[in-house]
Amino acid sequence: MRRKLILAVMMLTAVFVNGWACTNFIVGKKASADGSVIVSYSADSYGMFGFLCHFPAATHPAGTMRDIFDWDSGKYLGKIKEAKQTYNVIGNMNEYQVTIGETTFGGRPELVDTTGIMDYGSLIYVALQRSRTAKEAIKVMTDLVKEYGYYSSGESFSIADPNEAWIMEMIGKGPGVKGAVWVAVRIPDDCIAAHANQSRIHKFDMNDKENCLYSPDVISFAREKGYFDGLNKDFSFADAYCPLDFSGLRACEARVWSFYNMFSKTTGQAYLPYIQGESSEPMPLYVKPDAKVSVRDIQHAMRDHYEGTPLDITNDPGAGVFKMPYRLSPLTFKVDGQEYFNERPISTQQSAFVFVSQMRANLPDAIGGVLWFGLDDANMTVFTPVYCNTDKVPASYAQGEGDCVTFSWNSAFWIYNWVADMIRPRYSLMINDMRTVQNSLEDMYANAQSGVESTALKLYQEDPAKAKAFLTDYTSMTAQTAVESWKKLGEFLVVRYNDGAVKRVQNGKLVRPATGNTAPLDRPGYTQEFLKELVKATGDRYKCKELK
Repeated sequence: MRRKLILAVMMLTAVFVNGWACTNFIVGKKASADGSVIVSYSADSYGMFGFLCHFPAATHPAGTMRDIFDWDSGKYLGKIKEAKQTYNVIGNMNEYQVTIGETTFGGRPELVDTTGIMDYGSLIYVALQRSRTAKEAIKVMTDLVKEYGYYSSGESFSIADPNEAWIMEMIGKGPGVKGAVWVAVRIPDDCIAAHANQSRIHKFDMNDKENCLYSPDVISFAREKGYFDGLNKDFSFADAYCPLDFSGLRACEARVWSFYNMFSKTTGQAYLPYIQGESSEPMPLYVKPDAKVSVRDIQHAMRDHYEGTPLDITNDPGAGVFKMPYRLSPLTFKVDGQEYFNERPISTQQSAFVFVSQMRANLPDAIGGVLWFGLDDANMTVFTPVYCNTDKVPASYAQGEGDCVTFSWNSAFWIYNWVADMIRPRYSLMINDMRTVQNSLEDMYANAQSGVESTALKLYQEDPAKAKAFLTDYTSMTAQTAVESWKKLGEFLVVRYNDGAVKRVQNGKLVRPATGNTAPLDRPGYTQEFLKELVKATGDRYKCKELK
């Protein structure tokens, strides 16, 4: 049966207005180029200020209580018992290389419990402070919601360590009802997976206790609520708790499809009809890639705008004359009473921060765990290495440097946004200048990694504290190098593209005039394609006429 494209308009509007937009990619250790487990995440939310959070390791006296604040709004939710020992957490990775990311799928709104204490963000960072493995993190998170209640809507989590990666999906039980229904599935080591604001776990093997965990009432609760009435073997978590609608398909599942299409061409070809609303068969939770996937591959994948696919947004009028792969919000609009949408790609301008986590079992945790971190949009930032034992946030990544309404030249978030906002309106003209600097920095950090870690390993064998100090300093140095380079890039762009003309460049430097005070420049104007459309729309309005 062909799926109708226009489904549940009210749900579509709700998803787009709320701005759920995060994207997670997962690579198993046998699917990666270097044997690492890889997880990526982008925190996409308009108006959100990006920074690198840090929770230092600590011991706490018996009876200590911890205040919980909603990660999104800052609203005070209540208190929970603090653990006796908590671990160092930098960003979304802890000192044991455990990494947790998330994407909100919302699901059935009647299941939100506003009396709960644990919101999705607090679950992530509390679990990171209390867990040495991914499985332990799953237990911590599910125990917390059972004891204190779950405050958020439906959520999909990436939970990983150097040996395994899981997707866990969770939703509450309604107002005043503690706990949540949930299911967690381990991603096979030789596979890749993704989730992007739509529940992705359908049927799961309830007898495979090693690779599938779930709440005891995950099916019975769905029956009780009238979400499911079939045989247990046919139960789908996604269908019961987050039925697919048009927004879930085209704004969310499409991003997963794009990721699969990059690394498993047969999967991409097979499920294009699904993304276009012509098939009802959902994509698999995980697939085997055509070749081993590297950290750099995932960094590039996080910059995707469907380029080169039927969903490419760079060649229609919405892209403008300079083929901008971004669209202004909101993502839906009406013309003559009809609802339309813009494609929502993986890379989006409203990101606050993004990371690609690299977890390796063949190295000590302090050296094996690297959070490749960037502020603002993945497409317009630089991924710099943040080692998981780092106990000092680089100055430009700190929360105190500027905020959501205060620009600061010392804030990496604002520097990356400043440059990005210059580039977007004249994207095709300016993007290569940015890409040159971006690639040179990221290639430099990637090429230096082996040598840096060899030095760190020698220090670690002498004294782990020396390795920690070394890698903390290296983390700060690379962050600062990137930000300073980006400031210079911004200055370069202001000068080169001043007044709409383009000053010439030779060997990476602006060409100075031989004499006088006027630089050699070019006037690129507009493309013939655009000019033809302009004449078509305006007729003789701008036609040069011969005077009588």
